[in-house]
Amino acid sequence: MPISKTIGDVTVIALEDGTGPFFEPREVAFPAADPRLWAEADQRDPASVRDGSWQLKFRCFALRFDDGRIIVVDAGIGPASAPSTWAPLPGRLPDELAAAGIDRHDVDTVVLTHVHTDHVGWSMDADGAAYFPNARYLVQAAEVAAVESCEPTLAQWLLAPLRAAGQLAMVDGTCRLAPGAAVRATPGHTPGHQSVVVTSGEEALVVTGDLLVHTVQLIDPTQPYHYDDDPALARASRIALLESASDLVLATSHLGEPFVRAIQTGEANASRRR
Repeated sequence: MPISKTIGDVTVIALEDGTGPFFEPREVAFPAADPRLWAEADQRDPASVRDGSWQLKFRCFALRFDDGRIIVVDAGIGPASAPSTWAPLPGRLPDELAAAGIDRHDVDTVVLTHVHTDHVGWSMDADGAAYFPNARYLVQAAEVAAVESCEPTLAQWLLAPLRAAGQLAMVDGTCRLAPGAAVRATPGHTPGHQSVVVTSGEEALVVTGDLLVHTVQLIDPTQPYHYDDDPALARASRIALLESASDLVLATSHLGEPFVRAIQTGEANASRRR
């Protein structure tokens, strides 16, 4: 059974689509990180380093509500036919869904945090139809505009058929998904990056997408990632979200563990001063 975390009336289930190394040295991806920061990151997240290379998990998440509703966040790296440029194929999301007791026909919403190929791979089936046939696919309008402008092949593979089928739902900013669950615009990694926030009382859980991609950014949220579209905006989005709750759990796409607790500001500042 996949690992899960319950917040109020919502069970958040981690669905691991694959594991593989990053395509270049991690020091290139995080040029400002120093040896002290790498050492602390490796201590906190040993599963993310193997034989000197950065090992990534490729995860989606399912939100199962007490009333039976299912929302999936991100669609992983996909089958062998998916348009992945570097992530390992094929993914195993169908097996993960089965292990969690989820039928893809029962999913009513797919939230795509952003349209990078390692987050959208199972969106479409081999025939070019939606893999989740009864779901609306929720994407920020800014993300749709950016993909259609700069990634025409990806737009044709993903956005055009969803739009034609009436399954593409564009939002602008915050959007309520259900009681206690909402999408929140967290731009910077891409123009329309979004995260999913689940709250219950003082507890909060955020499905982060690529708001942060390595533990160095958990320890020091100011750390820039070379592949952010707008590093300054990504940093602002990351810091604002990490400081949005005192009791915050992160459901992460690429860290070694699917659920990690956010580091409080004082603890993070102390780490940076050491």
